[in-house]
Amino acid sequence: MRHLLFCCLLLCTAIACNTVKPAATTEDGWISLFDGKSLDGWKASENPSTFAVEDGKIVVHGPRAHLFYEGPVMNHDFDDFEFKAQVMTTPGSNSGIFFHTAYQEEGWPAKGYEVQVNNSQSDWRRTGSVYAYDDVREVYVPDNEWYTQHIIVRGNTVTVKLNDKTVVEYVEPENVERAAGAEGRMLSSGTFALQGHDPDSKVYFKDIMVKPLGK
Repeated sequence: MRHLLFCCLLLCTAIACNTVKPAATTEDGWISLFDGKSLDGWKASENPSTFAVEDGKIVVHGPRAHLFYEGPVMNHDFDDFEFKAQVMTTPGSNSGIFFHTAYQEEGWPAKGYEVQVNNSQSDWRRTGSVYAYDDVREVYVPDNEWYTQHIIVRGNTVTVKLNDKTVVEYVEPENVERAAGAEGRMLSSGTFALQGHDPDSKVYFKDIMVKPLGK
């Protein structure tokens, strides 16, 4: 009998050790998408070496690539949500945060919108822009300092906040139609992606969180 109980205990321990831990959720509904230790739940395109984890943060530095969230939260398919991350740019760097997108092997994501991350690179569209649809020229946050990038999508409205300051409130037109090549640039649903723009850009992300919003 003791032997049977011991075997059962070993079996339960093995099952517990191999169970995937659920994503951490705060009392107010925020769910972590990044464990601070690995890229578990994320999938890189083109050049995976562009992304690394160091000291609790994702380092983006290398040839063009995109890191898509492919994890279990909402089966990586979000419609209305709040997303926020701590971000730090270095001088001359460009990156971005895509939403309502989908994994693709190469190229710039064809689906979804990009919210710009760029405080000093040659592209005049600055951090907070809903890229090419509601652009920001002003620099609200400096290089080499952590700031909070907060994206809210509810219905047909995209709100972008930097350190709690609203810098964009884009309302997508009804019955929007895009030109050839940009058909996917509209609100729908999908996942998130972090952009590796070019080898000269180095950007950091940490504390990546999402809060799904009910209809």
